[in-house]
Amino acid sequence: MRKPITVLVSVDSNSVLLGARHFKNYLVDRLAYYNLTELVDVLETGSLGRYDRGVLFLVLPDNTLYGIKNTNDIDRFVEEQLLKGRPVKDLAVEEVKTPKSVEAKKVTEEERIVLKRAGKINPRNIEEYIALDGYQSLAKALKMRPEEIIAEIKESGLRGRGGAGFPTGLKWEFTMKVNAPEKFVICNADEGEPGTFKDRLIMEGDPHSVIEGMLIAGYAVGANKGYVYIRGEYYESVDNLRTAISQAYEYGLLGDNILGSGFSFDLTVRLGAGAYVCGEETALIESIEGKAGRPRLKPPYPPVKGLFQKPTVVNNVETFASVPAILLNGSNWFKSIGTPSSPGTKVFSLCGNLVRRGIVEAPMGTTVADLIYKYGGGIEGGKKLKMVQTGGAAGTFIKAEEISAPMDFDSFKTHGASLGSGVILAIDDSHCAVDVALNLMEFFAHESCGKCTPCREGTRLIVNMLKEFSKGRGSHEMLDNLYNVAYTMQNSAFCGLGQSVPVPLTSLLDRFRDEFEAHIDALECPSGVCKFEKKKKKTKR
Repeated sequence: MRKPITVLVSVDSNSVLLGARHFKNYLVDRLAYYNLTELVDVLETGSLGRYDRGVLFLVLPDNTLYGIKNTNDIDRFVEEQLLKGRPVKDLAVEEVKTPKSVEAKKVTEEERIVLKRAGKINPRNIEEYIALDGYQSLAKALKMRPEEIIAEIKESGLRGRGGAGFPTGLKWEFTMKVNAPEKFVICNADEGEPGTFKDRLIMEGDPHSVIEGMLIAGYAVGANKGYVYIRGEYYESVDNLRTAISQAYEYGLLGDNILGSGFSFDLTVRLGAGAYVCGEETALIESIEGKAGRPRLKPPYPPVKGLFQKPTVVNNVETFASVPAILLNGSNWFKSIGTPSSPGTKVFSLCGNLVRRGIVEAPMGTTVADLIYKYGGGIEGGKKLKMVQTGGAAGTFIKAEEISAPMDFDSFKTHGASLGSGVILAIDDSHCAVDVALNLMEFFAHESCGKCTPCREGTRLIVNMLKEFSKGRGSHEMLDNLYNVAYTMQNSAFCGLGQSVPVPLTSLLDRFRDEFEAHIDALECPSGVCKFEKKKKKTKR
């Protein structure tokens, strides 16, 4: 019998670092002290979407959310909320107001598809996943022909959520049509871009949705083996996935003859070693094979020759997590959300100088302004917004006056804002554009695998020139050379890492050229961020 009150404790990796499990155990002790154990259930759950209020406690059934930062907060929570039934107002987390642009589409604060169960279930309990329609899509898929499944995914308009936006159904169809005795399905869970953390929270909050999506893909394309290639530092995600995989085997949802269908599928977790370039699918494949994580020459593409030279489907975590809902509810339902060319929802990572940092799932086409000011709560400390980087480290920078741009796959063509992996990095007016550019380009230089000269040498040249600007020793010639090197990389680099460097760099140079010019033979940085060396005064002899 369910107890009258349930307290869900967020145990995503960020919350664990803030003491979530210590707080959970302390709460259990306090409940025992006050003889409340029979009345209150304390359960673990995934991310509750916020990172700015400490560890989150969600109280059910009244749906109150509290931010806990120390054990004193827990004492007050138990004594006031649980013993006396009085809300602790200063610990309560305010609700996110519904954006006006979303209200017009008649949805709630978030249109949750991928994050439907996150924060509501224990991610390490398969029965809770099954209780909320889990593995129903798999059961439905196993009664369909592979061609029917792929047709449904194609009709839905689902496009890859890792950044490239390639049509998912088309990629599956390419793999299905290749006649081969062995095929593979790979989930790209590497997520090595600064500011991107939505895949981690999906895996921490609802790992079975990713497994179910991979199973459906495997059945559709004729694959019997899958790999989740995950960033090695994602400890909580790795533990949750391995637990979920083990449970799926116990319930007959992985392994031989799944649900008596004759379809067999095995799934394994492979850990990455921290290389950003392994987010590129062929470098990822090389890494799984035990080689150095460096990209391959394309074509042939993975759907034809991928892992061990066999046909391979490679999709992102969020993409696979979207599949079960599409198959269960139908392509027309999915297309009713978002925009005609970019159906469905997108999980955004909100970070930078925002009041509310975390993740939010919103319909495609939601504007940058809504993501910052409605979901993100505006700029921290009452400062002024200066710029926003959309899409991740390889995404574009836009000015504050350009934030009416909608976030979908076509926005880059018309508004210059890239959707990418869904990062919204807000930067206030206390930061210098030169310093931002240098920080970003140092990341690319560090992560270049060194395979091709344009990327290996180009990133270093750009960093060296930006260092001169940051010291007030830039020149107009250097400014021109920054463009020249960037465009050379775009046209000649071997893979997407080098080819994408011009996107953030030139968007900064174009929109904040005056700041770069201010660092030419300058005495001080206009924003006060860059530290110039004092110039020696010339003495007369």
